Amino acid sequence: MNHNSQHFFSGAHNGVPPTYEMLKEEHEVAVLRAPQSSAPVTTTVINIRSETAVPDHIVWSLFNTIFMNWCCLGFVAFAYSVKSRDRKMVGDMTGAQTYASTAKCLNIWALVLGLLLTTGSIVLLVFVYATAYSVFLKSMQENNGYH
Repeated sequence: MNHNSQHFFSGAHNGVPPTYEMLKEEHEVAVLRAPQSSAPVTTTVINIRSETAVPDHIVWSLFNTIFMNWCCLGFVAFAYSVKSRDRKMVGDMTGAQTYASTAKCLNIWALVLGLLLTTGSIVLLVFVYATAYSVFLKSMQENNGYH
């Protein structure tokens, strides 16, 4: 028994029962002066292998293959997306990431070129039809003047 707890029990040995406050203080002293363990503190480290989600961009590639396939970039992007998915199924995350990165780059180029060429084609068609319409109107006016 330590020195402080002996002091509290000394009253009980003299025939005086300990009070609630004395017992509470004895408990607090005992808790504060709890013996420290000399054993080293050990830690456990658990390495959880996270499944890194490697997007294969297969839906985007399929969209570009069907709708924006200027210069066949959508089809090539689709091929790289399928290769990325195959590498992911085998467990080669580095290869899957490489193929997915190439597919993403090709999809961006296919989308940009597709939008530019589609917009350019529409603008060109509008100018061609406007020019053809104006030539048609001039020819109709000239024909009406000769009759």
